[in-house]
Amino acid sequence: MQHRQTWKVQKQVFTRALQTAQRLGGRVLSIHSRRAAREACVLGGKHLRHLRVRGARQLLSEGHEFRSDAARALREDGFVVLPGLMPCGQVERLRRAYDAAAASAVADDVRVGSTTTRVNDFVNRGVEFDAVYVLPALLEACCQIVGRPFKLSSLHARTLRPHSPMSELHVDVRRDSTDWPLAGFILMIDEFRPDNGATRFVPGSHRWPNDPEVVMPDRRAGHDGQVLACGPAGSLLVFNGSAWHGHTANVSGGPRRSLQGAFIPRDGRAGTDFSARMRPETLARLAPLARYVLAV
Repeated sequence: MQHRQTWKVQKQVFTRALQTAQRLGGRVLSIHSRRAAREACVLGGKHLRHLRVRGARQLLSEGHEFRSDAARALREDGFVVLPGLMPCGQVERLRRAYDAAAASAVADDVRVGSTTTRVNDFVNRGVEFDAVYVLPALLEACCQIVGRPFKLSSLHARTLRPHSPMSELHVDVRRDSTDWPLAGFILMIDEFRPDNGATRFVPGSHRWPNDPEVVMPDRRAGHDGQVLACGPAGSLLVFNGSAWHGHTANVSGGPRRSLQGAFIPRDGRAGTDFSARMRPETLARLAPLARYVLAV
């Protein structure tokens, strides 16, 4: 009940901020309206493109709304691929920044698993990554999945090494966790293909009562209903954390890079404490929307 009341109140705050923004047109919002926008900016969808803060560019732009067909796929299948969300030039810059950040990361931030190498906290690894976790379509998808105020729990680089086997089907969060529901996302730094380990999903599994470890004797085996989430570099994969998924085998000769993250309810426990890790230079450049999403 408390969550529903908070959600209702913040929607009302968002509406007031939107009305003020529409009255002001392109001018800078008042202090009160900026505060309202900061508190409620992740609650809306396409209407947020009307908001301006300190004369900055529009928070959301035309052409990046979460379309009804994508919303339907996310609701029914538990995942959706949004192709071409970032242009080729921006993807190439992300690749260079990705490799440089991964190479300079301290050992404590690097985890080498059996098939992937993960580097933690890409909020603090350069301005090139600032737009990733506030992509309009991503935030709209989070509104749909989480259904109440949320925050970023994690953002890390994950490289699937060449000649790696298929991973086990799994879910990202248990239904009895305070971090449920969880909205996961993967920004494809490289193309996701059948031969380089594209993520597999079992459509509709986010609505099933059991997790795969309960009903599957071999979670590395193929599932009859699985489909591959493929897409060109710059595509965004958004999924419900309760959907069964896992990467397929990378039989190619090269690595498959991605930026991965998750959003959880605002009262959940984040995987990364961004407040504790926040660098002064990062904090100084963050817009109100990013600060709200990071809960800093």
